[in-house]
Amino acid sequence: MSIIINKKSRIVVQGAAGVEGQFHMKQCLEYSPNIVAGVDPALKTDTVVGVPAYTNLKEACEKHKPDTSIIFVPAPYCFDAIIEAVSLGIKTLIVITEGIPVNDMVKVKQYIRGKGITMIGPNCPGLISVGECKLGIMPAHIHKQGNVGVISRSGTLTYEVVQALTNAGIGQSTCVGIGGDPIQGSNFVDILRLFKNDPETKAVVLIGEIGGTEEEKAAAYVASELGKPAVAFIAGKTAPAEKRMGHAGAIISGGKGTAASKIKALEDANIRVANVPIEIADLVKKIL
Repeated sequence: MSIIINKKSRIVVQGAAGVEGQFHMKQCLEYSPNIVAGVDPALKTDTVVGVPAYTNLKEACEKHKPDTSIIFVPAPYCFDAIIEAVSLGIKTLIVITEGIPVNDMVKVKQYIRGKGITMIGPNCPGLISVGECKLGIMPAHIHKQGNVGVISRSGTLTYEVVQALTNAGIGQSTCVGIGGDPIQGSNFVDILRLFKNDPETKAVVLIGEIGGTEEEKAAAYVASELGKPAVAFIAGKTAPAEKRMGHAGAIISGGKGTAASKIKALEDANIRVANVPIEIADLVKKIL
């Protein structure tokens, strides 16, 4: 079973004229033929990567009824792309774009509140429901179908951990890259709630990093409500305070958001924490 996306998802690509959009459209279509249309004002042909092409989202929605959008729109225009998708009734948004202004994301969060929207990202690798559907930039070939859910703030670490799980013969149900920006469409707890209700997900891997308090909140949720075992890894143990490391949200400020505080919260919730990413596979074997 999958969460968020599956074989029946009807997907539109916003930002389909760009090099990145077209490259990853091809990769997603090779994994599952769920993309029904590509949209971009710059498109000048009737098709893009073999699917119908449109210069505006409204026409694509009227003709193909997509329920999901993956967004490669450049950061200055991404706010408008998200709002338009939601206003046209699209309920699931995968926002790959990085560099979206924080103020824009504050407005997006206010706009989608209470509308039943699931948003992954921004600044994320997307997600893959293994064996069913891939949306984003995750390399499909490293995944193996199974019963371990993965949630990560880091794209690269996601790939490293998934490869280690697959090499150890451990399959995944759905892998979600939630992104590393300060304001996310979905956080750890949002995705953990979905995994809780997925009967085929038997354990969860959390990949966090310094900055913010989302890992601590996730630890509390695992301890009180998840009802499934979990393991974790926290990146940034040696990062100096007040210095952003990689992601916009990866900054220790005012003594909060340290790797040590996150690891302690996870361990207090009886979540085993790996010292290095490759150890996660061994820890997962012990809890399955």
